[in-house]
Amino acid sequence: MRSRARHAALEPTGRVLIGTALTGTALTAAALLTAPLTAAPAHAASAPGTLTLHRAGPARTLHYTARRDGEAVIGFTASAPGVSWAREGAESAVVSIAVDGRHVTDLVVPSSDPTPRSLGLGHLRRGGHRVTLRFARGSAPAARRVTLARPRVRTPHADQDVLRHAPVVVGRTNGPLADPYQNATTDAPLIAWHETRPAAAAGHRIIEYSVVWSNEDGGTDSPALMARWGRTTDIEWIYRVEVDASGRRVDGTGVYQAPEHATLKFTGRYEDDHPLLQTCTQNNNMCDVVTKDAALRFLPDVTATRPDGRTREVVMDREPWTYRVMAQEMIREGKIEKPSDPSTTAVGDQRTYLFAEFAKTTGKPTGTGSAPGVALGVRLRSDPSRLYRSDHDQPTWSIERDGAAATTVELPEGTTVADIASVEAIRRPVGAGDNGAPATVTAVSRGFFLDGSYLPRPSGITWTGSVTVTREQPSAVLWRP
Repeated sequence: MRSRARHAALEPTGRVLIGTALTGTALTAAALLTAPLTAAPAHAASAPGTLTLHRAGPARTLHYTARRDGEAVIGFTASAPGVSWAREGAESAVVSIAVDGRHVTDLVVPSSDPTPRSLGLGHLRRGGHRVTLRFARGSAPAARRVTLARPRVRTPHADQDVLRHAPVVVGRTNGPLADPYQNATTDAPLIAWHETRPAAAAGHRIIEYSVVWSNEDGGTDSPALMARWGRTTDIEWIYRVEVDASGRRVDGTGVYQAPEHATLKFTGRYEDDHPLLQTCTQNNNMCDVVTKDAALRFLPDVTATRPDGRTREVVMDREPWTYRVMAQEMIREGKIEKPSDPSTTAVGDQRTYLFAEFAKTTGKPTGTGSAPGVALGVRLRSDPSRLYRSDHDQPTWSIERDGAAATTVELPEGTTVADIASVEAIRRPVGAGDNGAPATVTAVSRGFFLDGSYLPRPSGITWTGSVTVTREQPSAVLWRP
């Protein structure tokens, strides 16, 4: 990887000057796109404020002056004409990014539609730096160029501790494809975020990092993902660490999610304070030993987080393009039933599903047997006698976990929120017997369909209250228009 980065740095470059670091309290993809370039590119191939990277063309360089030591982030709006994650041979274009000649991160661009993206650049010392971007190997044959509009490098005041300990995710090289560039065509890392909580020691915090992948080639099958998690992306926590009041890592506290979802102590290598982890399973679990043939590496912007009491899927809601990539991978890999039929368990066109989020709690059992899961049911105005269930009446597809949970309900093609007569809670024990524990649903936080472009429509269903489903009364209406 280091030799590749050196080669990229020696290529002819177009030069763009980037202003000194901004100070800000929020670091989102949108915030990174607000400031223009301070000088036009030396090469006229790109419009002002835009970098264009061509296959077999020169790399482009941004010159950035950091006003202080710290973790930096780059943001832009990325698009790749001719690219579509839905088509074999046109899946993505890959951009390789180096800082001062060192390969830092790659970006998979899966669409011709302009999409805000942001990435970490690692620790930069005060002073001048060269950020070099190049069209990289692993790009699909149909990809000819990448456009990066309004690129902006920043060293933010906020979130420095969070950025400092973010893991570098090295691309998967094993599995059936045995391809070091496979994350450019399958299970691509899309977005990441962090969560924090107090540690036992006064002033210390636990920081946990999670990634949303476009799908998982192994693990939970697609119909169960839609029923139990409300999407076919794969969402995994990957690294957790304790930091002291000064933001320093507490030795020996770093752990990661290993194969079979085990939690293991991190014993691998660090770059500054960034642990190196590699995707090493078909369901995107991590290893802390990196293979020599690894070509892709990802340092995502992890400054996003999620509101208390909401599902992990809310981070996708904030980045709606992730739903389109999710659906396109399912289409390209032949995982969509044609024609869609809500009476079967197979995944149909994802535009026919109601994407819902609800919150529940489970009381104490009163007997023996399995715990109660809860599924959502939908009745339509056109035929209120028919109940469409999120779990397709499969016991292990109902949702046993408490708190906020996302699910989907497959409905006939063309259904809209206006066609829905009611949304119901349905008690469904996850195994043999019923232990009698009451399950209480207290909210439906959102309910939406995807539009023709597989992007979320505005939510049309919300509800708060308290409805308990029991062994004696196993269903109840939550929402009516």
